[in-house]
Amino acid sequence: MEAIRSLIANVEKVIVGKRPVIEMAVVSLLCRGHVLLEDVPGTGKTMLARALSRSLAVDMKRLQCTPDLLPSDITGVPIFNQKTTDFDFRPGPVFTHILLADEINRATPRAQSALLECMEEFRVSIDGTTYDLPKVFMVLATQNPIDMAGTHPLPEAQLDRFFVRLHVGYPSLEEEVRILSAQALAHPIDSLAPVAGEADILAARDAVKAVHVHADVARYMAQISAATRQHADLRLGASPRGTLALARGAQGMAYLRGQSFVTPDIVKAIAPAILEHRLIVRPQAAAAGQTAGAILKEILDTLPPPV
Repeated sequence: MEAIRSLIANVEKVIVGKRPVIEMAVVSLLCRGHVLLEDVPGTGKTMLARALSRSLAVDMKRLQCTPDLLPSDITGVPIFNQKTTDFDFRPGPVFTHILLADEINRATPRAQSALLECMEEFRVSIDGTTYDLPKVFMVLATQNPIDMAGTHPLPEAQLDRFFVRLHVGYPSLEEEVRILSAQALAHPIDSLAPVAGEADILAARDAVKAVHVHADVARYMAQISAATRQHADLRLGASPRGTLALARGAQGMAYLRGQSFVTPDIVKAIAPAILEHRLIVRPQAAAAGQTAGAILKEILDTLPPPV
């Protein structure tokens, strides 16, 4: 637990005043999930991914998504070796511990699909051969919700594979002044040192799995997902994968808070980050101003939690 606290504190040296966002990113790492960072340019999305990877003594590779990106540029490609007269596989950037997919919606659907298998099954199939990815593997993807010209929105199947969608947001006035002071001479990330390793993450994952989920709390989480599927204004509700993510995320957040069991308050607190991006509003409701976030808040406010 001490290594995980040090990890969060280390990232906070770079990302000022965004502890809830950092905690959810760390929870995703502990739950073997992936993170979609969505916000306007310049709010620190890429810097958060870099700070998290630098704080861990693991490999990290960056993938700058562009319209001409090919699936083989992500997964790798067999190269003919003239000496051996055979094909040697050259791994792509996906073979790493943390993959930063910057501006993922700039890639075409064909390139985006190369991430589907590795995000769900943690392996890559190329030319009939399957390659396993490291035990600590995480995709940190960024995208901007504005200036959408020339972009390709992520399909529902890929959105559902992201454990959480996080919004960094603008800093407060005091926080922005602290950022100016911290970067007066050099950027804090340049001196950021690793504080945790792969063994610490794997040990913390086992501890997260041991956090108790009462049957009533489990039923409460299932009821939340069921309510999204039955809501009149939603065309698509939360999938069973979303319910599992909510349960794992609640265990991870309880672990960070030093609790040995999950409470309904934790479920309600993390539900928006885990479920909102999995919901699709009907066009008529969207035209009337309804949003997935507002609908989910309505469900959480009206559904009675277990006592």
